[in-house]
Amino acid sequence: MPLFAGTLCANAIMAQAYTEASIKTLSSLEHIRLRPGMYIGRLGNGTHAEDGIYVLLKETVDNSIDEFAMGQGRKIEIELNERLVRVRDYGRGIPLGKLVDCVSIINTGAKYDSETFQKAVGLNGVGQKAVNALSLTYRAQAFREGETKFAEFEKGKLRKESKVLKSDERNGTLIEFTPDAQLFGSDFRFRTEFIEDMLWNYAFLNRGLTLTLNGKPFRSENGLRDLLAKELSGEPLYPIIHLEGEDIEVAFTHGNHYGEEYWSFVNGQHTTMGGTHLAAFREALVDTLRNHFKKDYDAADVRQAIDAAVSVRVQEPVFESQTKTKLGSTDVGPKGPSIKEFVGKFMQQSLDTYLHKNREVAEIIKRKIEENEHERKELAGIRSLARERAKKASLHNRKLRDCRLHLGDRNERAEESTLFIVEGDSAAGSLTATRDVQTQAVFALKGKPLNTFGLSKKVIYENEEFHLLQSALNIEEGLDGLRYNKIVIATDADVDGMHIRLLLLSFFLQFFPDVIRNNHLFILETPLFRVRNKKVTRYCYSEEEKQAAMAELGANPEITRFKGLGEISAGEFKDFIGENIRLEPVNLHHLGSSDELLAFFMGKNTPERQDFIIDNLRVEKDLVEA
Repeated sequence: MPLFAGTLCANAIMAQAYTEASIKTLSSLEHIRLRPGMYIGRLGNGTHAEDGIYVLLKETVDNSIDEFAMGQGRKIEIELNERLVRVRDYGRGIPLGKLVDCVSIINTGAKYDSETFQKAVGLNGVGQKAVNALSLTYRAQAFREGETKFAEFEKGKLRKESKVLKSDERNGTLIEFTPDAQLFGSDFRFRTEFIEDMLWNYAFLNRGLTLTLNGKPFRSENGLRDLLAKELSGEPLYPIIHLEGEDIEVAFTHGNHYGEEYWSFVNGQHTTMGGTHLAAFREALVDTLRNHFKKDYDAADVRQAIDAAVSVRVQEPVFESQTKTKLGSTDVGPKGPSIKEFVGKFMQQSLDTYLHKNREVAEIIKRKIEENEHERKELAGIRSLARERAKKASLHNRKLRDCRLHLGDRNERAEESTLFIVEGDSAAGSLTATRDVQTQAVFALKGKPLNTFGLSKKVIYENEEFHLLQSALNIEEGLDGLRYNKIVIATDADVDGMHIRLLLLSFFLQFFPDVIRNNHLFILETPLFRVRNKKVTRYCYSEEEKQAAMAELGANPEITRFKGLGEISAGEFKDFIGENIRLEPVNLHHLGSSDELLAFFMGKNTPERQDFIIDNLRVEKDLVEA
């Protein structure tokens, strides 16, 4: 049969198959479970702070926060027992007669009534229903005026509903749920550091509220000032400026780092992707400082090295997705001014007044802006030379083995794009031979990169390797053009490999901390041992795994210790960068002052570091006896 005839035949069959029977209508429960991304953004196994299991917790706590905002309940208790989450608040409690509807029927809630919840977070009547639908087990119980009622669900389906019972409990609501491993993966787990960050943000934005996680309290007395004090990676150049007004609060300072760092919130919701309120703040800050100093500074010079937090409350906020990570509203309310006007007016009045009253701080800010301007112009002078050199080098540079798909491409696999940074051509060869050429790229270092601690950003342009790496990532002007979703440091598990890892971490911390803050940097875990007999091979990532494999395989298995990535064959490497890849995310949680940490590990040999090495030095004999 001719090809065109076969094609026509297939099209005809497809056309005939499209009938009334092709049209499907899903219940809200079926739709949530079939398309969870529309409701919680992503699934994930808990490795990232944006993974769905944390969204389920956030949706639950948000309802309790809205009760506090209405003046009801000053304490929220969260308990985490492995995968079971329990949230108890002391608000008014869900009306008993509507308990089942409020947690299982979509578009049901009290927040459509703007008089009841003027500036709530949860507006769409979806959040708690999604939590229910995406949980293996879910239980809701309400306490109101000496009475209580509970309902139990399994994968969103009602299994048990109690009658109204007598109770001695205080008013409020209790929600318990276990995320469904069928959706989130059998290996999912909650990371305490992500939950603690979430609870701190709630505390900073709701002074007077106490949240607890397994008994540990989270409470703030100074709002966003406390947030910045906790999150700053180094010493601020001047005391944190903390400004408050009706429905708006901001705090900011400048540091000695590169880039801009913001924490933005709307009605208590952490808008990790920013939105109109953050754009308004960034613009208002520049305009106010230009007007105050009567000089038309470049916006980038004003905002370079700034750390800022901004929180606004608006009526009926419009977010760009159900997960509420980016504000789309342009007005503060149906009858209010635009967000740009609201934030701009507040900043012009409050910040200008503050600077007139605090002349020392104003002078420090002015000096910082001028330093930024000087460095920008200095960098501009060497950028063109560096780019010309890079163009010539790229003609014969084989250090980058690129992939075909990149972050931002219109392809469903674009988010899989990964750049592996390896040491030497040997490791690069093994990885390149077995990688997925669609989504996995390899950048080979020549050896140990330069220690960038204490150096200015111009070193990126003076050092060919760093310049080529920056160009490969396309992050010279920020993360908007980032070409890879994951940047993976893949070094040997020996002393030299650990040193190279530290040098690369220092590079990103020093010049591109946003790469880390936005969860793009990872460490590749590779096996330390191979244990095998004639039938079975086991790859082990720790001494414990090796011992377990030896016990499993019986007497006298063959044991190989991998000293470097170059020793691992291409065939074996395929297992370590495919479906079974083990990546450890690099983040700034509980890091404290990264400036102090870098100075300790990467600065000149200090007495403190020498003392640390001596105190912790262990010889091989000690390790064997241990």
